[in-house]
Amino acid sequence: MKSSKVLLAGSAFAILVALPLALSAHIEANAKELAKLDEDWSKAAVARDAERVASYYAEDAIVYPPNEPAAVGRSTAKKVWATYFSDSSFAISWKPVHAEVAGELGYTSGTFDNSFKGPDGKTAQVKGKYVCVWRKQKDGGWKVIHDIWNADSK
Repeated sequence: MKSSKVLLAGSAFAILVALPLALSAHIEANAKELAKLDEDWSKAAVARDAERVASYYAEDAIVYPPNEPAAVGRSTAKKVWATYFSDSSFAISWKPVHAEVAGELGYTSGTFDNSFKGPDGKTAQVKGKYVCVWRKQKDGGWKVIHDIWNADSK
């Protein structure tokens, strides 16, 4: 009888230890997936592809570009990016530094670099940071629901 109680207690302990590790590995895999999606999204921006950039947003996304009103909805966000890309001197790329997932929501954050010709004709270099909130979709994929970025101070 004693040995069955010890075995039962040992099994319960093993489950209590293994379950969080398994959940942690699942969450870690989702965070890596978000970081990879964010990197691929940056590649779409480097390619100056407004359609592809916009495809990372959920239909109801809210985008908070610096010094502009919030853009609500994927189609409005696409217009923001198309305006940026219409300037042939504009270039941008970003790199995720953090990614985390909690249930159906996750976030990525990192740094960006962009450049463009200013009104004086000189190239302006801008470095900054961003945060994106992602939501798991019904199909199992991830889409951005909030995207905000701003420049570091000089």
